[in-house]
Amino acid sequence: MVIEHTPINDLYVIKRKKLEDSRGYFSRFFCLNQLDSYIGNKTIKQINQSCTKKSGSVRGMHFQSYPNLEMKIVSVIKGEIFDVAVDLRKGSPTFLKTFSINLSENNMTSLIIPEGFAHGFQTLTDNCEMIYLHTELYSPQSEGSIHFKDTTLNIKWPLDIVDISDKDLKNPFIDKNFQGI
Repeated sequence: MVIEHTPINDLYVIKRKKLEDSRGYFSRFFCLNQLDSYIGNKTIKQINQSCTKKSGSVRGMHFQSYPNLEMKIVSVIKGEIFDVAVDLRKGSPTFLKTFSINLSENNMTSLIIPEGFAHGFQTLTDNCEMIYLHTELYSPQSEGSIHFKDTTLNIKWPLDIVDISDKDLKNPFIDKNFQGI
């Protein structure tokens, strides 16, 4: 496992190693000893799996606010996605900056998304399956979102958007008074 910095503080890319032989392969998905300095005293409290059927679908941009701020480790176990993280941390030098990366079953790459970030993605293949490791339990009262087409973020989705939930279509746009979370 190799961990790489991104241009945004506390946001990291994990490159997993694939050990292959005639039977298949093995890859370490999570190792506290290797990730301890990145996740600190946090523990994984919830692990979620999702499947998105259609290529071009978008999910996001979601986050949890105080007191349930969460760190996520996002990985693709089937297919490929265009993954986006947005810095919403109040006072951050990279406030409202985005970072995007393709995650796939083939590139064995994950993203460590720190507290105070919104997250979303677009599927680049059909039947994408993902695993999310969360340091906080889901809390509907702390749930927040930003519209996936917010012009402040100016996210360049790589494909035409073919499917998005009614809930995500109603996500708010960032207004001029937004100070962060």
